[in-house]
Amino acid sequence: MKFIVSIVLTALLSFVACLYLPWWSIAVVSFLIPMIIFQKPYMAFITGFVSLLLLWGGLAWWISTANDDLLAHKISVLVIKADSPFLLIGLTALIGAVVAAFAALSGSLLRRLF
Repeated sequence: MKFIVSIVLTALLSFVACLYLPWWSIAVVSFLIPMIIFQKPYMAFITGFVSLLLLWGGLAWWISTANDDLLAHKISVLVIKADSPFLLIGLTALIGAVVAAFAALSGSLLRRLF
């Protein structure tokens, strides 16, 4: 149950934080959630990874489909040298997931110290 609550709470607070703060605020939120809700380090890592993978992947897909993938086609050619908006969306989601996962792992390990 803590796993599901942590995923939802991390995704929800990260979404709200990114409305008003820079993109890296997801790391701060992902760091604080394992400090509040105790988890083992590997579960905190998975929680941070899954929550932001779903959040950023979903938001990137939603924004991209709103304009028929026009911008995603052009940016994917520039960034990954392939005309694949879905690969760009996956890469976007993966970057957010890795940042959140390591922040959550750090928060869990810091809580174990104290």
